[in-house]
Amino acid sequence: MSVESKAELIMAIEDYECEKRKRWDRGVDYSASDAKSEEKILLRLIAEPKSKSGFIGVDAVRKMSQILEQEKYNKGVLIGKRFSEAAKEEMMRNDIQMISENLTPQFTPQKLYLRIQNYIDNLCEGKCGKVPEKQSDCEGYSEGTYSCKIRLISDDASFHFERGWSTLLKNDLKRLLRICRHIPNK
Repeated sequence: MSVESKAELIMAIEDYECEKRKRWDRGVDYSASDAKSEEKILLRLIAEPKSKSGFIGVDAVRKMSQILEQEKYNKGVLIGKRFSEAAKEEMMRNDIQMISENLTPQFTPQKLYLRIQNYIDNLCEGKCGKVPEKQSDCEGYSEGTYSCKIRLISDDASFHFERGWSTLLKNDLKRLLRICRHIPNK
């Protein structure tokens, strides 16, 4: 999974509302707010570290700490492929959450499934004008054939949730996020 996809997935699962997205020479900053607490959050994605080793160093963490303080963010999340040991220590000192290719927050199947259902309801409302009350209300499935990707993902997610398969639930959510990107005003 790309680091940018990871950022989008985390924002979706945590119910962060992206308020501003700003590209910079080595990555992307997402200014977001937490829908539950109204906290201001900075998710900084570093796609290209300065060091030749490919590690994100302590200077990048210190720069982010300054931005968090200057712009009065409540929380910071730094996302990248790999971090130096000094960078990891600095993030712990400054209470910045680290997400790397090897370290992604674990989410329960329940939390993933609830977020998936929210996206499905919104997509159904946008596409068909209503959220089906029961399976037979949905016209996206008939005689063993799916005519709607949203319905297919919904059924897949139910199956994955029943079995507690978090990895596949994350994939279901990623598929919904791709659909959302292609729908205007979503």
